[in-house]
Amino acid sequence: MRTLTLLALTASLMMGNRAMAEIKVGDPAPTFTSTSDDGKPWKSADHVGKKIVVVYFYPADFTGGCTKQACAYGEDNKKLSEKGVEVVGVSGDSVMGHQLFKAHHKLPFTLLADEDGSVAKAFGVPFGKGGVSKGIDKDGKTVEIKQGVRIQRWTFVIGKDGKIAHIDNKVAAADDSKKIAEVVEKLSK
Repeated sequence: MRTLTLLALTASLMMGNRAMAEIKVGDPAPTFTSTSDDGKPWKSADHVGKKIVVVYFYPADFTGGCTKQACAYGEDNKKLSEKGVEVVGVSGDSVMGHQLFKAHHKLPFTLLADEDGSVAKAFGVPFGKGGVSKGIDKDGKTVEIKQGVRIQRWTFVIGKDGKIAHIDNKVAAADDSKKIAEVVEKLSK
């Protein structure tokens, strides 16, 4: 019994702060408010139900896979927008980190600062202790970017009905936007 308890505790610590919520396809999307890259509140209630909303969680700005994922969404943003899709990236980075990341890569969509992991928790996405990565400021100089938490890479599609239409918890960063475009195409039929 002691061994099982110790194993469960070890597994829990390895997973980081895991949310109690278990979201499934067909469930109503969590309602949340976060701070966008422009420093203003972003309320899901102002967006969900008006468009298909893609909420993709990622570990950190300016890191390899996260940059590939964000840039792919940037390249596909026009096509997705034409299909009535709004893309929102969420990580534990600060607003300042998001501003630098968005400007450097010319990203045409919103990034949300989830420094305490509350949005990730609402969606049931695992996260752990934050860290530091290297970013690039507007002058091209390397700067440190701190994350309050490191969130695992998951992607959710919220249909216009406000329900979860798709969940991917094994995201291939560089291919995520293409996969989501296929999901959106199926939803449109």
